[in-house]
Amino acid sequence: MVIFSAAVRPLVSHLQRQLVRHAMSPRITPVRRCNLTACSSKYVLSQMHPMWQEPLEVPGGDHQSPIDIAVKKAVFDSDLKPLESSYDPQTCQQIWNNGYSFLVEYDDTTDKNILKGGPLQDKYRLCQFHFHWGESNDWGSEHTVDRRLFPAELHLVHWNSDRYTLFEEAVMEENGLAVIGIFLKVGKRHEGLQKLVDALPAIRHKDSVVEFNRFDPASLLPSNIDDYWTYHGSLTTPPLTESVTWIVMKQHIEVSHDQLAVFRSLLFTSAEEEVQKSMVNNFRVQQPLRGRTVRSSFTPFLQEAPPVINKGVRLSKLAAVTPGVVNSGAGRCTMKRTERLKAQVLLRRSGTGLPLIILMDMWREGLLQQSVLQRYV
Repeated sequence: MVIFSAAVRPLVSHLQRQLVRHAMSPRITPVRRCNLTACSSKYVLSQMHPMWQEPLEVPGGDHQSPIDIAVKKAVFDSDLKPLESSYDPQTCQQIWNNGYSFLVEYDDTTDKNILKGGPLQDKYRLCQFHFHWGESNDWGSEHTVDRRLFPAELHLVHWNSDRYTLFEEAVMEENGLAVIGIFLKVGKRHEGLQKLVDALPAIRHKDSVVEFNRFDPASLLPSNIDDYWTYHGSLTTPPLTESVTWIVMKQHIEVSHDQLAVFRSLLFTSAEEEVQKSMVNNFRVQQPLRGRTVRSSFTPFLQEAPPVINKGVRLSKLAAVTPGVVNSGAGRCTMKRTERLKAQVLLRRSGTGLPLIILMDMWREGLLQQSVLQRYV
């Protein structure tokens, strides 16, 4: 028995040392809960950026960002206005690598770069835009849509110039900031982005700054800026202040794999540091919604081409015989929201006294059930 114990004791000690070593070693954990199609069960292997390794001065509250946008839970708000933006490319000043992302900065001392409308009650000035991206095309965006991740996300940061005199003041106050979020998807080369991509090698290291002029941020907006989600949230980098009205575009923009590769060639580190770290996975993990409402300027119905509803007739085909009423490329009617609501009232009063095109548009916008529509077509 003594001989058996003496033989087993070294093995037990070895197993204990292995368990302790395993417990103290850094663990590989998912950046966020992913769906299988987006992440394919892959994990981000890179260590977290130092920004997230130390206690934050402002830990945040109940309105933190980013979040997952659940499309079916978003509340359609007919009072949301179209966004209005006006940008002056001449006010673009410089690009700099701040050790977490790269910022393209604008002169914000005057109202030459303005965002208003949408969910905003005041006028906001653009001060900078930046991106967040992953080490692969499977992840990188901060926000997600129904848990779907995108390779990167663009943020155009504006501050409320009607209520505050400086960005530094607005960032700490209620309704101080408005940030447009735009998803990037890998596809064809984005010509508007290429001028910026060509300038990035000059700021490869942390704290590098180069002059950058005459860049129009409007060139990075999707073609449709009328459809968006909005909610009250926070900055996604310290100080994490809950001063942001988020406006997340439904439509993404396409960029090429090679363009994103240039993003990934940047470094978190300065030229003097011995260990160089690639600038990837520079996003914050998602935060709980905590009872907040995400509003949308559109209804989630018929986001793609509508299905066949009667004798093989599609809305896109209807466009061919009804020019000027339907956009055949997108299957989208041009009727204003107020007109659609008025049409709904007319339908209730007259039963079948509405043109087919109005009924089709009402169905597309979720104001009319398909079963009801089929009774009239």
